[in-house]
Amino acid sequence: MKSSVEQIRQRFDNDVERFANLETGHSATVDAVLVLDLLVKAAAATTPQACQVLDVGCGAGNYTVKLLQYLPNLDVTLLDLSRPMLDRALARVSAVTTGQVQAVQVDIRAANLAEGQFDIILAAAVLHHLRDETEWVDVFNLLYRLLKPGGSLWIFDLIDHANPAIQMLMWARYGEYLTQLKDEAYRDQVYGYIAQEDTPRPLMFQLNLLQQVGFTQVDVLHKNSCFAAFGGVKGLR
Repeated sequence: MKSSVEQIRQRFDNDVERFANLETGHSATVDAVLVLDLLVKAAAATTPQACQVLDVGCGAGNYTVKLLQYLPNLDVTLLDLSRPMLDRALARVSAVTTGQVQAVQVDIRAANLAEGQFDIILAAAVLHHLRDETEWVDVFNLLYRLLKPGGSLWIFDLIDHANPAIQMLMWARYGEYLTQLKDEAYRDQVYGYIAQEDTPRPLMFQLNLLQQVGFTQVDVLHKNSCFAAFGGVKGLR
């Protein structure tokens, strides 16, 4: 059995400090610092008129803090399961924007947000917690509906691979990265909570799903091993 939402929340409640650093907060993900910069630059470049941003699974707020360097003084909605994460994100984001900032403790699958509200949605290292295909379709549809026309969605996440041999190859590369980052015990720890908590889907599945729900411009920003950064822009009509 995979971890429940409550079990996942409890783990993140106890890991706030690690995630509150722009340089090291997501070190268990490959190319974290590079992708942090790429993702927010893509959001700023494709949606320069943005006024409102939604950060899904915001953690300690790194992605929004970084985005505000390029698009200052946005109104921000922070969404996360973990109250301690939200409290830290709220403090950090409020310090770097004059816009309104609200923090909502909820699972995106149960979120009650106004449709057509946001110019930019960020979803970093969160969607891999979705389970069956129905949840994936429902959440991608929801994210599309939450965007204003011309708005953009940007995702960075753990991914699976359709070909088992490629999956084994990429998984081994990821294991080497984790071992070099710390040691084999750390590799096994990360492997353990991925097996317990996560159900990632292939990159192509998610790109096709973006198009299926209505995104008219879909692009891949970066892929390395079991991680990819990508997104889409909602048409003006």
